[in-house]
Amino acid sequence: MGSPSSEDAVSARESLSSEGRSPDMEYSGEASSTLLDGDEGSRRITNADSSALNTDSSDSDSSEDTEVTQTFTASESREEEIDPEVTSKDDSPSTESKPKLPTMEDFSSWQRIIRLDAVRANSEWIPYSTTQAAVSEASARRSAEAVGLKDYDHLEPCRIFHAARLVAILEAYALYDPEIGYCQGMSDLLSPIITVMTEDHEAFWCFVGFMKKARHNFRLDEVGIRRQLNTVSKIIKSKDSHLYRHLEKLQAEDCFFVYRMVVVLFRRELTFEQTLCLWEVMWADQAAIRAGIGKSAWSRIRQRAPPTEDLLLFAIAASVLQKRKLIIEKYSSMDEILRECNSMSGQLDVWKLLDDAHDLVVTLHDKIESSLSL
Repeated sequence: MGSPSSEDAVSARESLSSEGRSPDMEYSGEASSTLLDGDEGSRRITNADSSALNTDSSDSDSSEDTEVTQTFTASESREEEIDPEVTSKDDSPSTESKPKLPTMEDFSSWQRIIRLDAVRANSEWIPYSTTQAAVSEASARRSAEAVGLKDYDHLEPCRIFHAARLVAILEAYALYDPEIGYCQGMSDLLSPIITVMTEDHEAFWCFVGFMKKARHNFRLDEVGIRRQLNTVSKIIKSKDSHLYRHLEKLQAEDCFFVYRMVVVLFRRELTFEQTLCLWEVMWADQAAIRAGIGKSAWSRIRQRAPPTEDLLLFAIAASVLQKRKLIIEKYSSMDEILRECNSMSGQLDVWKLLDDAHDLVVTLHDKIESSLSL
């Protein structure tokens, strides 16, 4: 923990669960205090996910739950060396070594948190799925009863139906990948998928494919998250040394102020439609790489930027660089930068963001790749 930046990390995680709440729910005033347990030397994050993602997002407006049992010591996580094996972008469950099977207590905890997050999911998706929006109350309640959903009387039928689908698929995933189970924030990633896919079995396998890239975001050791934050930091350092020196002065060069953006892939900073746009561009890059379209082929078809597995990270760095003047001139602490990043919700132009991200890929991709491989 020896560095003040460890407190910044905790602050970054706290911010993920201390923002806007759904008007449909009442919350206690004890929210932020439940995130930390212990003294200054051994802070423990109380959550079944790898951080404090208590979905305050456009997809899940949740508050903290004080009973969540899975914990880890932030000091231990921050000081561990980054595992080089995690630099692999595809982090699917291992078929060689069997993961530890979850206990009934684990699964009960996952079930409880899944239901809380599902009921708190908001209605932003409704205009994009008219069929599901028109579901009857009787059908919605049958779906809710089938998965044991409770405390949903305040919701409209379409939101009950959406919540029941979230529960069914997230519980299935927790059994499919018991090493990860369920972590808060995963509902943010699933909600857009079930909005555009009406069959649960298809949505489940789509989510499984998505999580092959995203599951390292929810590992308790946070190795995958730290690798990505390190990449964002290197992009900013390479592009804007003045901004990077200012972040160093504030002991924020580890970029934990963009923690939320990394974990839920910009879902909370962008509208529903913008999220789908960004994700599909990311997936297109990944598909191009799988198809063997490398830099040489890309240059022959005269595109500006080669495909990259890390387009999300270049986009996150671009969002910070767009605020460089404000950060340098106005902000004197990591918490202030964190608040600025969280206030980006609904304020970003996704196409400008992608243009800036592609510019960074063109100029820095090779340099960043080389630095990370050292």
